[in-house]
Amino acid sequence: MSTAFINWSNRLHWLWLTLATVLAAPVQADVLQESSQRFHPQWSAGGMVASQERLASLAGAEILASGGNAVDAAVATAFALAVTLPQAGNLGGGGFLVLWLPGPSPAAGRGCPTAPELRLGRGLAVAVNFRETAPLAASAGMFVGPEGEVDRQRATRSLFSVAVPGSPAGLLLSHRCYGRLSRATVMAPAIRLASSGFPLGKELADSLRQATPLLQTDPTSSQLFLKGPLRPGQLWRQPLLAASLRRIADQGEPGFYEGPIADALVTLMRKRGGLIRHADLKGYRAQLVRPLQARFRNHAVLTMPPPSGGGVTLLQMLQVLEPMALAELGLNSAATLHRMVEAMNLAYRDRNHWLGDPDHVAMPLERLLSAAYAEQLRAQIRSERHRPAVELAAEGPSSAGTNTTHLSVADPQGGMVALTTTLNFAYGSGISVPGAGFLLNNEMDDFTAKPGVANAYGLVQGSANAIAPGKRPLSSMTPTLVFRPDGRPWLATGSPGGSRIITTVLQVLLNRLVHGLNLAAAVASPRIHSQLWPDQISVEQGLSPDTVRLLEAKDHRVVVTATMGSANSVEVLPEGGSLGAADPRRRGAAAIGELPLN
Repeated sequence: MSTAFINWSNRLHWLWLTLATVLAAPVQADVLQESSQRFHPQWSAGGMVASQERLASLAGAEILASGGNAVDAAVATAFALAVTLPQAGNLGGGGFLVLWLPGPSPAAGRGCPTAPELRLGRGLAVAVNFRETAPLAASAGMFVGPEGEVDRQRATRSLFSVAVPGSPAGLLLSHRCYGRLSRATVMAPAIRLASSGFPLGKELADSLRQATPLLQTDPTSSQLFLKGPLRPGQLWRQPLLAASLRRIADQGEPGFYEGPIADALVTLMRKRGGLIRHADLKGYRAQLVRPLQARFRNHAVLTMPPPSGGGVTLLQMLQVLEPMALAELGLNSAATLHRMVEAMNLAYRDRNHWLGDPDHVAMPLERLLSAAYAEQLRAQIRSERHRPAVELAAEGPSSAGTNTTHLSVADPQGGMVALTTTLNFAYGSGISVPGAGFLLNNEMDDFTAKPGVANAYGLVQGSANAIAPGKRPLSSMTPTLVFRPDGRPWLATGSPGGSRIITTVLQVLLNRLVHGLNLAAAVASPRIHSQLWPDQISVEQGLSPDTVRLLEAKDHRVVVTATMGSANSVEVLPEGGSLGAADPRRRGAAAIGELPLN
């Protein structure tokens, strides 16, 4: 095929994309959601729940129908995911939550810590940090062997890899301060799913089969997850997990961090050489924190502050890209993708160098998020040539991994929640707590085990994220809310995917706010990812071969990879009601509107 033909073909492709972008301009997107686009969001006259697993979404929709608000429904969905999505949903992990509710704060008089709430429009926003913490006995060099090499087995698949779980504390704090229904009501769907059981779906059956070599290494995990044939449709009950959930529902945080569950966890650690003790569990606290806020194309964007590295990195990329004519350059054109990749690499460089737990390290966040600094970064982008990673930062090795889960909720009053939670790897460390029915995380690998050495996601991080007792590891989780120019709530999104979370959220926002795709199309559109090292663009199937060739002509190395993320998202409609989009990349994901009460 001649170069002239390729260039002419790309001109036609660019013209078509430009026309499509104009026809689907953002100002029309709310009115003409369905008219010219291939994918269709779910609609509800009331609230909406979008998560990675259908039964968990149903649990959240049930709570909305019972009069719960977005926080009630999000917490119910998250506890249900601990039952129906054990590879990522959890009691033994941690995460982040960003919420916005209309009206005054409901937290007063509920025994809540002082919350740095953010007033926005006619409501308030707050973020909840329930990231795991390093045990008090942890030390900076605990994963470095005598030869100076990082022991990957110890860092990812041993009890040394387990950080103090934060999910129960974070979900319960969110509900206590901002929910509307009782704790027993909100947790009832998860308890029912665990005790009565549910038919094993193909997604989970396949996942358990793939994880069999890992789960077999732990006798408790083997007993919990590998009993009998793993056939789709088989009824799967989890009585030990149901008992743990009942204890948490009855007692709140002490039901997990003290008493029989805590005793079982600490006994496991003592018997098999782990670090977590009762003092670690009793001392754990989830935190209410002020969300990061920035404006993009006149929309307020709220997201997580550190120890989420995702929020800072997302806002940096948005600020660098904001003045660029991406819509005119075309959705997924080589010119647009090139600029996105260069912005990604610059932002990931800052993420890996500067960011960590704000309780342990000082970070120049004001400078990193300033307009002047965004202009400095933008000036480093060459429109026709890729800037090699070696020009931006020292080289490091790479590896890969992905597993977390994200859910988004909108309630009939316009309240929104974006919640991301994780065990780190699929099934975490692979180790379960005897008698308690749940898996433990391997989040200690998200610390910098050794500066300059990549973690399991290929991120080469610095000393700001070094291991220290009680410290929270840096994360890529990026739960995000977007508001209309007049301050009304609009969009809740986020994703799993390890280091690819941030770029997934970026592309959902750009697709919706810049390119005018409706919510479902914005979520389904092919994704790319770049994180400085390895020096390449990872792309999903679906990009034009001509676009790939044009990127390569700009000195990019393009690698087709597996699908990225699961950006389950919701929108609040200005006329009332809501939209939901479950990411088609995960077979069991579902967006379900508020269910009518019988």
